[in-house]
Amino acid sequence: MNGDGHPGGMAAPIVVHAPSRTGGRRVTAHGRILGLAHSDHDLVVFLEGAGLEGAEELLDNPAWVEWRGEGAHEYAGS
Repeated sequence: MNGDGHPGGMAAPIVVHAPSRTGGRRVTAHGRILGLAHSDHDLVVFLEGAGLEGAEELLDNPAWVEWRGEGAHEYAGS
């Protein structure tokens, strides 16, 4: 494990997928769907519900969260 408690060298356990056409981003943790986030608040709620405390502090940590498609913190669909 590295200093932040997550095993180094492995893929981020949390994936925020590309925004859907209707808005929102699917969120998965270790391949399990947590929900459809429409904001960072939604994302934090999903992660805390999955047992990850301090989730807000991890959103910009690539060892924990992989943002796919649009940039981080963007939730609008095209």
